[in-house]
Order: sequence, then C-alpha cells, then structure tokens
Amino acid sequence: MSGNTPTQETVGFIGLGFMGHGIARNIVEKGYPLTILGRSNRTPVDDLVARGASEVRSLAEVAKASTVVFLCVTGSSEVETIVNGPDGLKHSLRPGSVIVDCSTADPVSTLKLAAELAPLGIDLADAPLGRTPKEAWEGTLDTMVGASDAVFARLKPILQTWAGRVVHIGPTGDGHRMKLLNNFLSLGYAALYAEALTLAQKVGITPQRFDSVIRGGRMDCGFYQTFMRWTLDGDRDAHRFTIANGFKDLRYLESMADAAGVANPMGNAAKNAFALANVGDGAADFVPMLATHIGRVNGVDLTPRQD
Repeated sequence: MSGNTPTQETVGFIGLGFMGHGIARNIVEKGYPLTILGRSNRTPVDDLVARGASEVRSLAEVAKASTVVFLCVTGSSEVETIVNGPDGLKHSLRPGSVIVDCSTADPVSTLKLAAELAPLGIDLADAPLGRTPKEAWEGTLDTMVGASDAVFARLKPILQTWAGRVVHIGPTGDGHRMKLLNNFLSLGYAALYAEALTLAQKVGITPQRFDSVIRGGRMDCGFYQTFMRWTLDGDRDAHRFTIANGFKDLRYLESMADAAGVANPMGNAAKNAFALANVGDGAADFVPMLATHIGRVNGVDLTPRQD
C-alpha cells in the first residue's frame, strides 16, 4: 500500500459496481484496511483482493470488521435492505460506527434510517457522488456530504482518498438533497440535448452540424461534450450511468419537490423523457444514448454513424 499512513479506522465496502470498484481501489491503495462484500462478478473482487482487500461473504462479517462502512448501491430500497434486513449492518455494527451512503437516495428514507440508527450509537452520513467511473478510478470524484461536523471531520481523510472535491453541505440528508439537485441539472441537460438533436435531425440539421455551432460557444459545457460522444462517435462508455438510474433519480426529485410543496414542471418534463426511454433494453443503456431513444419515438434515426 502507498499514500496515506493507515489510521485506526477500518473500512468496509458494499457495492463494487462502476463507481464502487474505483472508490474501493483508492481506499485500500491509500492505506486503509478494507473489507469487501463478495459478489458474483469476480472481476472487481479479485482485483481488490490482489491490492490488499479482504473478502467476506456476509453483511455481518463486513460490519464486524469495520468502523466505517461505505455503501455504493442503486438507491434507497437497496440501502434499507442492507441496513435493516435479517443480516443487516445494524445488527452487527458496534456503537461508534458510521455508515456512509454514497448512493443517490431519497432524503426521506435517509433521515428515517438515521433516526433508527442513532439509538444504537451508529451514525449515518450521506456522501453521494459526482462525475463518472473514470474519475472514481483516478480518485478525483466530487462528493457532497451530509453529516454532523464531528462525523464529517472523522470521514474527511477517507473521503479524500477517492474524491478531489469534498463539500460538506450540512447535516445528514443534505448530501442526498444536493445530489438530486445536481442530477436534476445534468439529466435535464440530457433531456434537452436529446430533444434538440431530434428536432435538428427532423428539420435537416445533422448532429455534426449541430455540434459545430454549440461546441466552443456559450452553450458548451463538460456534460455536453460527454453526452455528444455517443451520437457523434458511437462511444457507448462515454458516461456509464444508466437510463434506469436517471429515471429513478428524477422520481426521487419529484418526491422531494412534492414534500417541499414546490411546483416542478421542468423536473417532470425531464422525468418523462427518461420514462420514454426506460422500456425494454433501453433501461440498461447509458444516459448519452437517450438521444437515440427520443429520436426513435419521433421517427428520427440518431444511431451513430459507422464510418
């Protein structure tokens, strides 16, 4: 191991998907003892074990080996099962432990879990992620953290092993609230780009000509450039975040807006664009491929050209 000197914290990790594999790699390579939950996809597990992580087969074993447990799973229902299920973390974690939820989750669920864990002496922090699996591997993700000042100070050195930008938003729940707002912007952009590309093609303006105007202008941005890599170049892996996850996040946003009594017409419009694509095989496609699906609904072929 290299980098930070190991501390007294021992880290558990559950959820070795696109983002989790890179995060876990940075944690173990920068000095923290790491215990991971095994999974049927052996590639990330075998890689992390080779880097020094210990593999276990149950949530209880992760809990017993850890003072801080990171969860990097799909959403609130999975987090609730991991924490509260028959083999759930809360049954085996020691008082003084911290669960860090890196998923994009429903803040209502987050606060409920935090209230249930508090009498057990277990803290729950939310540290959802910004950027892509590429930055996860490089240790340069963004994270927006909901936690008390004391818990944030405790977690910050671990978070800095995998995040280049760590922002303490406020108490538990605020990280997930901010993440939904962040994803509202990015997924809203995706819905706008997909519809604009569809309309452009319908009136005879190719994606290439469209891009020649937008790229480098005031409407350009990093997300636009990533999004366009599918339509222009056929790069399926430009942004490995699924349409199903985007649809889920916009439903969480709608729930948050409803709870706050805020009209959310733009969020609902973006959600409906993802709903159109979230059928059949489309659910597993990645966000930049939304353009192809919205085009298809409107009788337009935005399948990337094969040159």
